[in-house]
Amino acid sequence: MVEHPIAQAATAVPAPAPPAAGHAPARSRERLAWAAVALITLAAGALRLYHINRALLDPFYDSAVKSMSLSLHNFFFGAMEPGGSVSIDKPPIDLWLQVLSTKLVGFSATGLLLPEALAGSVAVPLLYAAVRRIWDVRAGLAAASVLAFLPIEVITSRSDTMDAVMMALIVLALLYIARAAQSESNLWLLLAAAALGLAFDVKITESLVALPGLVLFAFMALPGSQRQRLARLLAAGAVYALVALAWLLATLAFPSSERPFAYGSSNGSAWNAALVYNGLYRIEGKPTPGQNAEPYKHLKPPPSRYASLTVRQRELAPLQPPAPARLLDRVGPLSGARLGFDVLAALLLGLPALAFELARVMPARRAGRGVPQDGAERSAPAADAGAGAQARIRRAGLSGLVLWLITGTALFSQMVHLHPRYTESFVPAVAAVVGIGLAWASSGRDRRRAAVLALALIVMCVYGEQLLFGTGALWWAMALCALAALGVLAFALRAPARAAPWLRALALALALLSLLAIPAWASVRAVEHNASDTNRLGVLPASVLDPLSSYLRAHQGSAHYEVVYDSASTMGALVVHDARPVLVLNTASSQVVTPLSRLQALIRAGAVRYAVVNALCLPGTPRGSADCSEAARWITAHGSNVSTAAGVDRAILWLLPGARPGPGGQR
Repeated sequence: MVEHPIAQAATAVPAPAPPAAGHAPARSRERLAWAAVALITLAAGALRLYHINRALLDPFYDSAVKSMSLSLHNFFFGAMEPGGSVSIDKPPIDLWLQVLSTKLVGFSATGLLLPEALAGSVAVPLLYAAVRRIWDVRAGLAAASVLAFLPIEVITSRSDTMDAVMMALIVLALLYIARAAQSESNLWLLLAAAALGLAFDVKITESLVALPGLVLFAFMALPGSQRQRLARLLAAGAVYALVALAWLLATLAFPSSERPFAYGSSNGSAWNAALVYNGLYRIEGKPTPGQNAEPYKHLKPPPSRYASLTVRQRELAPLQPPAPARLLDRVGPLSGARLGFDVLAALLLGLPALAFELARVMPARRAGRGVPQDGAERSAPAADAGAGAQARIRRAGLSGLVLWLITGTALFSQMVHLHPRYTESFVPAVAAVVGIGLAWASSGRDRRRAAVLALALIVMCVYGEQLLFGTGALWWAMALCALAALGVLAFALRAPARAAPWLRALALALALLSLLAIPAWASVRAVEHNASDTNRLGVLPASVLDPLSSYLRAHQGSAHYEVVYDSASTMGALVVHDARPVLVLNTASSQVVTPLSRLQALIRAGAVRYAVVNALCLPGTPRGSADCSEAARWITAHGSNVSTAAGVDRAILWLLPGARPGPGGQR
C-alpha cells in the first residue's frame, strides 16, 4: 500500500539511518518523541476546545454558513443570505468545512468553531514534523510547545474566523518544503505549492506574509544547480497560481445573472472582492466594515497607570497605533503577553543563531572545503553527502523562517487596520524560530551559544516583569525565569565540551519552561474569560431580534423576501435566526446591490413588505454616510415606522411605501 504523502512527510526521519546495532535505541527515542508530541497536542486541543460551546460568534460569517447549507448554489458561492443574492468577500473554502461540521454536530457554536479549533490543534504536530526535519527533534518539540501555548493562536482558534485553517495549511506547506529538500522528486514541492494555494483561498493576502520566507527556504534547500532549483520553483509557482485562483476561475463558468454580488467589491465580481477589497485596499490601509477610519483616536493608558489596571482592563484596552515596538506593548488585545513575549524570544535567539550559522559556513566555502558540523558530525568526512545536505537544509530553513518572522513583525508593527487574528500568518515562524534558537543555543561545543541563551533569558525576565507588574502573577513567573537564567548561565560558564548530554537537555528544558510560563498563563486566562477576536458584525440583542423575527413571520404573508436590509454587514443575526431570503440594499463602502428602481418594482409585485434600516439613516443624515443608500433614504422618508408595533425599542423597522401589510398587520 502506498502511504499518504501527509503521513509519510510527518513520520519519515531526516537523518541517515544509524548502524543496525543502534536501531532499537533509535526507535525507542523516536517513539518517546512522538509520545511527547501527543501530550503537547492534547494540551493544545484542551485549550482550544474547552467550553468552545460558549465562544462568541460572528453573525457575518455564520449567516453564510446557514445560507450555504440550504442549496448547492449557495454552498459553492458562499452566499450570505438564503436567496443567494450576496456572497462573502473571499472564497468560501473554510466555510465549506463549517457547513460540513454543522451538518455533523448541529448549527451551534461547537459546530461553527470545530474546524478552527481542530486546525489550530493539528498545526502543532505538523510544526514538530517540519522543524524536526529542518533542525532536530529537540527543536521540533520546543517549537510545538510554543505554538501549543501561544495565546494569540489559542484565541484565534477559538474565534469564528478562518485564520487558524489558513495557518495550518501554511505549516503543512512548510513540512512539504522540508521534505522536498531531501528529495529529487517534484511531488513534495508541488504539494507545498498546492497547500499555499489553498491558504490563499482561505484568507487571501494574509497568507502572503509567509510566502517570501518559504520561497527563500525552498530556493536555498532544494538539491541541484541554481537553474534546476529555479525550474522547480517555477513549476511550483504555476501550481500555486492554479490552486489559488481555482475557485475564482470556476465562478466564471456561471453566467453573471447566477453569480451573487460579492461583498466588498465595487462591481459585484468575486475577483474584485478578493484582489482589490482584500488585497489592494488592505495594503493601502483603507478601513473595512467594523473598522474605524481613525482606529487609534483613543489614547492608551499611560504606563504609570498600568500597575493599577486589572488584567481584564489591560486586555480590553484598545489596540495600540502603529509603532516599531507595537507587538511588545503591555496592554490591549495584541499585548506582549499574548504574542510579543514570544516574538522577542524568537528575535533574541533566531538572529544570533542565523548569524552564527552563516558566519560558520562562509570561511569554509571560500576555502573550498565542506561545511563544518557540530558534535559527532565533526568526525564525518567533509564529503559526506548526507551531512552536507542536512547542513544545507538547516541554513536554508533557519534563513527562511527568520525572513518570515521579520516580515510579519515589520508588517504587523506598522499595519494601520489590524485585527490580532491577522498575526496568525506568522505565528508558525515565531514558534519555529524559538524552538530552533533554543536547540541551537543549548547544543554544540561553543560556550558562546549558551551565553546567548543566558543573555536572552535575562532580557526576557526583565520584559516579563514589565508585562506582569501589578497582576499578582509576577512572583512565580519571575522565579522560574530567574532559575532558568541562572541555570543556563552556569552551563555557559562551564566548558560545554565537558558537559554531559543530560545537562544540556536540562538547560534546554529550563529555558523552554521559563519561556512558556507567561504565554501559558495568558492562554489559560483567555480561555477562562472566553476571549475572542471576531468582528461581531450584525449582532442583535435578543430583546431586538426575537420581537423583530416574530413580527416579520406574522406579517410577511406571501412576500418572497422576509425583509429589506440596509446593509449586508448588519443582517447576519436575522439570517441565522430565520434562514429566509433577505433583500440587501448595499454592501461595504455603500456599494449598491439593489437600486431604488428595482426595490420599487419588487414592492409593486408584492415580493417584499418590510425593511430594516439603521437609525443612522434618517432624513437629516449626511449624504456621505457609508451605510445609507438612496433606497434607504427613500424608505425612511416615505415609509411607516412600525418598530413600536413590533415591540422593538429602536426605530429600525419600516413598512415600505406602497406595500400592503401582511396578515395581522395594521396601517
